[in-house]
Amino acid sequence: MNKRFGIVVAVLALIAGAAALCAQPAPSDHVLHAVGDHFELDGKRFQIISGAIHYARVPRAYWRDRLKKAKAMGLNTVETYVFWNLHEPEPGKYDFSGQNDVAEFIREAQQEGLYVILRPGPYVCAEWEFGGYPAWLLKNPNIKVRTSDSAFMEPATRWLHRLGQELAPLQSGNGGPIIATQVENEYGSFGSDHAYMEQIHQALIDAGFTKSMLYTADGADELPNGTLPELPAVINFGTGGAKEEFAKLEKFRPTGPRMCGEYWAGWFDHWGEQHHTESAKTEADELKWMLEQGFSVNLYMFHGGTSFGWMNGANMDGKKYQPTVTSYDYDAPVSESGELTPKYALFREAIAKATGVVPPAPPAPIETRAYASVEFTRSASLFASLPGPVKSSDVQPMEALGQNYGYILYRTTVDAAQSGELKLDALHQYAQVYLDGELIGTLDRRLPQDTLTLAIAHDPAQLDILVENSGRVNFGHQFPMEWTGITHEATLGGKALAHWLMYSLPMQQTSTLPFAERPCEGACFYEASFNVDQPADTFIDTRAFGKGMVWVNGTPLGRFWKIGPQGALYLPAPFLKRGRNSVVIFDLEGKSNPTLKFSDKPILDFRP
Repeated sequence: MNKRFGIVVAVLALIAGAAALCAQPAPSDHVLHAVGDHFELDGKRFQIISGAIHYARVPRAYWRDRLKKAKAMGLNTVETYVFWNLHEPEPGKYDFSGQNDVAEFIREAQQEGLYVILRPGPYVCAEWEFGGYPAWLLKNPNIKVRTSDSAFMEPATRWLHRLGQELAPLQSGNGGPIIATQVENEYGSFGSDHAYMEQIHQALIDAGFTKSMLYTADGADELPNGTLPELPAVINFGTGGAKEEFAKLEKFRPTGPRMCGEYWAGWFDHWGEQHHTESAKTEADELKWMLEQGFSVNLYMFHGGTSFGWMNGANMDGKKYQPTVTSYDYDAPVSESGELTPKYALFREAIAKATGVVPPAPPAPIETRAYASVEFTRSASLFASLPGPVKSSDVQPMEALGQNYGYILYRTTVDAAQSGELKLDALHQYAQVYLDGELIGTLDRRLPQDTLTLAIAHDPAQLDILVENSGRVNFGHQFPMEWTGITHEATLGGKALAHWLMYSLPMQQTSTLPFAERPCEGACFYEASFNVDQPADTFIDTRAFGKGMVWVNGTPLGRFWKIGPQGALYLPAPFLKRGRNSVVIFDLEGKSNPTLKFSDKPILDFRP
């Protein structure tokens, strides 16, 4: 063989090798790739069978239990959002500790043999307060969230970069379990600014999310608005929509992968409305059909959990405000408290039949218990426990006071006796109105109400308006304007009221309240203790109370409201301790010496 001939052969061999490499379905870099109508991992076809579990809605001590149950149902992947408002409660101050240690949740998923789909937003929807955005963004009255506005993009980009420090090392290409990372979230239902979407895409790349597959997710009808041409697109839909929605996806992306990014295996509840359930058999049959087609699926939710504290969101149906309940049970295969439902068994069977894989046995059930009733004898009046006020000529929303959640009290003096219509423009979201300390009426954004007739018989009179942030809207075109409190002005008889004292009541902790052995009615805190010999899951029956919040051992469990449908708050065993436990209830409609009862079962369909 002469030298020139040898060089030609070598070159041809290199070309042939390169061609063979290009012909491979996908590179073996342990990164998920879209190949034609499916995904491949390490050069092999990979069908995602996933379910959503939000780390923030599950007590950290139960993460592994829920992950084991996911694996035992036949899932090979779990999906989670990341909640910006939890991790950056103040600008530039980050919290990834304890319950917020999302990296540990992801590591535990990998230890249980599960891949992870990451949905970092920064907008997440999720029936979560303000769609996951931190409320401090709204301190800037001119901000335009979810747009290219620099007032939004600068903190959003900073947040994604900080998140990348925590989670980019856990991508599959780096040896971790994160196989896919979503760009934004269902943006097509909000807008069609592809330049904004490219900014979020680039921010994720700059944050280090380059070793997992980036993709977008939208409703099938919104695909033209929310997708990017360089990224795979998946679709979200609910029970009964599979065949029709996948046909739309195929028409939009004839050669793209077939995946349902959210198969709504249930639904959420609003205060004052019915509890939602779906046909488990119908969903199981549809799940089996999708898997038999070779499609990938993410169940939303596999396990819903609880929107602890103030973290429930809300929807808008036209002009009707719809706050979401504390429970995020979602009629999911695994209940709010971790119980395996009949839907779990049907889904497990459907997955096994479609894949031919027998999953491991699920963990043993978690004990539940109804503890003895507790009588409240110690109380503190809200109006006797006020902090120092902020003075302002005009009413200001919570955010202007640097407050994110809780309540705010507006107080002014009406100098002249008069009758007229009190109008709160715009009220977000629920108010009690007092004259000289007497409750005159309530206004509820749900109904919608923003006016109340006042008859002031003498002067001067003290006007108090106690406003609750019931949960900022998390979806739709209304949500960017979710300032809370009285967000514009308060008028009486058409004239603007002025000279306000505003009391910020975030209620982040209750340990400094002046509790004493005395009766209290109206807007009151009640405190008691109860003994626990062995911590077990339980439920606090709230049906005897009005409207408010519960704390146990200083941890805010969530909201209650007598209008239902939720009638009990889930109290997980990890929130309890052996011996003495404290419970505090704030009730806008408090009655003296109330009694607290426990239940060993959830109450999700209460109708007063």
